[in-house]
Amino acid sequence: MPDFSELLIQFGPWAVFFLVALESSGIPLPGETSLVAAAVLAGHSHHGSIAQIVTLAAAGAIVGDNVGFWVGREYGLKLLLAHGSKIGLDEDRLRLGQYLFRRYGGTIVFFGRFVAVLRAFAAVLAGANKVPPLRFFLFNAAGGIVWACIFGFGGYFLGADFHRIAGPFGLAALVLALAGLAFLRRYVRTHEARMIAEARAALPGPLGLNPKAGSVG
Repeated sequence: MPDFSELLIQFGPWAVFFLVALESSGIPLPGETSLVAAAVLAGHSHHGSIAQIVTLAAAGAIVGDNVGFWVGREYGLKLLLAHGSKIGLDEDRLRLGQYLFRRYGGTIVFFGRFVAVLRAFAAVLAGANKVPPLRFFLFNAAGGIVWACIFGFGGYFLGADFHRIAGPFGLAALVLALAGLAFLRRYVRTHEARMIAEARAALPGPLGLNPKAGSVG
């Protein structure tokens, strides 16, 4: 685990805010690691307020995810429509992706906060797949607050021992996410024609322009 002590001493909890925000916006930086390091430092040396650290981490997650969501919403779909066919994503499959995100995007955004890879890209994918902004904001805020509390207070009260919990937890979350994606891919391939028909019925018209939101995910 990188040593963030000097960075945290120099810039305080705001270092956590910016690292978490940048990671959440799609830049692969150690936001979660910096949160845990700041929390452990606060617990051992009382350098910084744990309440401020958790608050700034949650704020960084929410702000960064909203930046990623906006980038995905403004540019993601345009890029996919222009170049998606090169990787097998024709209009029907893009419509299916929107349909699935309209139904389950909230769950993906919430639990994606706890998975290393999804933490950096879930917001961008949600934006590209046109998840309604209010739904995104609610699930994103809930995920960011719960995540910051678990890893912030966990590091503060358990100290270095929390790394032995957080490491396997993160690995297990990643394995479960990969297994879920593999299952979803197989299921979609098996039922693709039926699901595309459902997507066409739920989201008629040009991609990205239909306001129907589908079921809450």
